[in-house]
Amino acid sequence: MNKTIIVSNRLPLQISIEQDKLNVSPSVGGLATGMKSVHAEGNGVWVGWSGITDEELDASLKKEVNAKIEKEKCKAVGLTEEDLNDYYLGFSNRTLWPLFHYFLEYSEFENTQWEAYKRVNQKFAEVVLETIEEGDTVWVHDYQLLLLPQLIKDVRPDVTIGFFLHIPFPSYEIFRTFPWREEILTGMLGADLIGFHTYDYERHFLSSVKRILRLDVNFNEITYHDRIVKVDSFPMGIDYNKFHEAALTHNNPDTNISELQKRLDAHLNEGDDKKFILSIDRLDYTKGIPNRLKAFEHFLNTYPQYKEKVRLIMLAVPSRSNVPQYQRLKRETDELVGRINGEFSTVSWTPIWYFYRSLPFENLIDLYTSSDVALITPVRDGMNLVAKEYVATRTNLDGVLILSEMAGAAKEMNEAILINPNSFEDFATALDKALTMPLEEQNNRMKILQKRLKRYDVEKWAKEFLSTLEDTNQLQEIVVSKKLNTIEENNIIEKFKKAKNKLVLLDYDGTLVGFKDNPQDAKPDAELFALLDAFQNQENTKLCLISGRDKATFEKWYNHKDYDLITDHGVWIREDKKWTPLEILKTEWMSNIKPILETFVDRTPGTFIEEKEYSLAWHYRTADPELAQIRTMELNTVLTSMVTNNELSVLQGNKVIEIKSSNVNKGRATSQLLMKDDYDFVLIMGDDWTDEYMFEVAPDYATTIKIGYVKTKAKYQIKDPNKVRELLKELV
Repeated sequence: MNKTIIVSNRLPLQISIEQDKLNVSPSVGGLATGMKSVHAEGNGVWVGWSGITDEELDASLKKEVNAKIEKEKCKAVGLTEEDLNDYYLGFSNRTLWPLFHYFLEYSEFENTQWEAYKRVNQKFAEVVLETIEEGDTVWVHDYQLLLLPQLIKDVRPDVTIGFFLHIPFPSYEIFRTFPWREEILTGMLGADLIGFHTYDYERHFLSSVKRILRLDVNFNEITYHDRIVKVDSFPMGIDYNKFHEAALTHNNPDTNISELQKRLDAHLNEGDDKKFILSIDRLDYTKGIPNRLKAFEHFLNTYPQYKEKVRLIMLAVPSRSNVPQYQRLKRETDELVGRINGEFSTVSWTPIWYFYRSLPFENLIDLYTSSDVALITPVRDGMNLVAKEYVATRTNLDGVLILSEMAGAAKEMNEAILINPNSFEDFATALDKALTMPLEEQNNRMKILQKRLKRYDVEKWAKEFLSTLEDTNQLQEIVVSKKLNTIEENNIIEKFKKAKNKLVLLDYDGTLVGFKDNPQDAKPDAELFALLDAFQNQENTKLCLISGRDKATFEKWYNHKDYDLITDHGVWIREDKKWTPLEILKTEWMSNIKPILETFVDRTPGTFIEEKEYSLAWHYRTADPELAQIRTMELNTVLTSMVTNNELSVLQGNKVIEIKSSNVNKGRATSQLLMKDDYDFVLIMGDDWTDEYMFEVAPDYATTIKIGYVKTKAKYQIKDPNKVRELLKELV
């Protein structure tokens, strides 16, 4: 039975060793909850670190730990103390975490930590690869394992892989500062589906892929080698029923009341105007806690009528307490709480109740159900599930959520009061509005929020992702439907050897050689000359290079060779080293079009004009991809209005727009060649849409091959010029 292999940094288990006794219990985190049903169904396996380093385990204890882990349908990746320090505490949390949350000043770029990150990702890959069987699906999670998808795909290209990032993906301007940016992007692109919480993060990722890796992106699909990688947004939900039902039980008068709830009730019972404002976060610089405290101070000064009536309950859960930035944050938070309480406290009232600890689930419900306002204001956050948990517990449909625009949750929780977390005025106004909001308006807002959260809970999130991942298989099938396989390749070779009169028609750029930033750098190399010579020396074989290149360039490159050549998309033909025109063309139009192209060169850095004898080409290979996309649309609009009456056509090539006579194309030239002789074997190879004209006119028995995996009229497709050369070597 096919299984889903879930991979995350930590296993969904709490494992501890006390007095030589091993304790294993399930975790209750957001991911563990969300993936619970996926893990439980069928024979799913969860791969991750156990939480115990290799140094803490002797051989017998390690065997016992692994046995208990496997009993929970999990597999452990062994990590050493060095791994933990350099890969997790180091690269993951001192490089990726601050960088992806826009805290560039906190990012460390240490090569030893990067090497550890690669090493540990490889360790995860080895465990996953041991676990994979044919037909399995792999779902990789989060920033600690960005290299893992490609490490798996390299060994098992047949396996369907999904990846989900649970933190923001930064804008290109931030991400470009990262020394190992290409490796990270390439690692992620090993997945068939890449998921983010919001469209913003998806857009930032696609922008980096276009600008850094220079890959083609069509809407949310990336063409990568012989695959299509899909990118989409899936806002993660919570276990809505768990929180809602816990709140219903909590509100039952028969329920045992906790000590915390008694203390909360004592304050609320002092009067109807007594209210709680709730703040819950990990103590992390991304959460904006100092900002929030200063803003609360500003609120009390701006609206003094709330003194002795409202209280901010601030729960800060300890996090990474051995990291210097977090230690400084703790000191600053303690000092701010102390100063504000010292400034505003009275004999009977303290404005801030500050808890630096984790609280059990029951006490979280106490806080959620007792607080009139939730103040969730991170300066940058992937999603923020606390905001959703608060809404789920409001069983009476009262309460107000104040939410930072910078949290991923803000994209789907528009009924909250959204604020800029850096604006103290926004804070103060929002708190006043929340505390005075009529109950009817609270009900209306909460009703809409709860309906959405209940419908799109964490299980729905997981099912949506896996369903979309399954659909990507159909994308791959479309892409590789014409992929040249070994059997068909052997058939072509056999036909070539048996044929008595052969025609081999080869495009140049993108077919025999890869593309260069400067077209003049794509000169034929010694290997290519040797390969073409081998064809030229074959009996009963006519070899012809057909290209959009100009006659002068091909004359310079191939003057010492006897190959037949067709240049300028079919204007000139060279046979027996003699050039003759296939078409007689006008060139007067070029003086009118060239100034237009020059204005686009001036406005688009990285572009240039190639002036040929019968055409003009605007190259944009080194231009910014997003700017080039805009400029190509503009230029196409301008040119379309001009060329109609001048018998010209606009060709969209690979990072080039070419204007030429509409009477000329490679198909017309191919037809003329085919009429000159009776061929029993025809091979035509090309990479861009100008070569589609050749595929159209090719006889049914011809072997037509497209280089690259895009829509084509050719019978077969292969990956790149390297594969072209491999095939040609096989033929000769």
